[in-house]
Amino acid sequence: MVSIILLGFKKENEQNLPTAGTTHDQPDCCRKYFSWTLCTRRCICVSAISLIILGIIIAIITLTVTVGIPPPSPVNRLCVTTSKQTGFLCDNRETCIPASEVCDTRQNCANGEDEQEALCSDLPKSLPGHLIFYCKNHRLWIYADKRCNGFNDCGDCSDEIGSQASCPPCGSQSWSCTLVVFHDYCTCIPRSFCRDGIQHCFDWSDEYLCTR
Repeated sequence: MVSIILLGFKKENEQNLPTAGTTHDQPDCCRKYFSWTLCTRRCICVSAISLIILGIIIAIITLTVTVGIPPPSPVNRLCVTTSKQTGFLCDNRETCIPASEVCDTRQNCANGEDEQEALCSDLPKSLPGHLIFYCKNHRLWIYADKRCNGFNDCGDCSDEIGSQASCPPCGSQSWSCTLVVFHDYCTCIPRSFCRDGIQHCFDWSDEYLCTR
């Protein structure tokens, strides 16, 4: 009797077991038999790949949170004003203000981007390079639009006659002196100073030769 019961139990289980060559055709990756779980090699590979992809995604998220999202590329704000001076381009990509109007405590751009703390917190280091001109004494600097403007902004004329300044000759509205008496100018004086009864050039050419 016991042998008949065991034989019947064995046959019943053999009917439930998958036949050879049909394992990969089952719709489920894993099926339970008794207390064991039988899985195909294909499902094991898919699970391993899924875990690897999940690990990569977690690593990227962790790195992003730890390091931070890279800041956007800086905006190119170099422009030329209507008076042919180096300028600062506002956010509207149309308004170009002179370099000297950046960080002057007044909002010259509509959105105030010319007075942002990141731009004005550590002058001149925080300014874009095109807005700055360093004098012969590199501890001194001026705004780029002050270079070659006819005035001695550096105090040593390096912004007007220095090799780094590369200024053009005196224009038609100026008179060229060999040496200027007043320290506000270097080699060019406005023609409005000509024959005004005041010496501006050491050779007095502004009073005897110059015409307005």
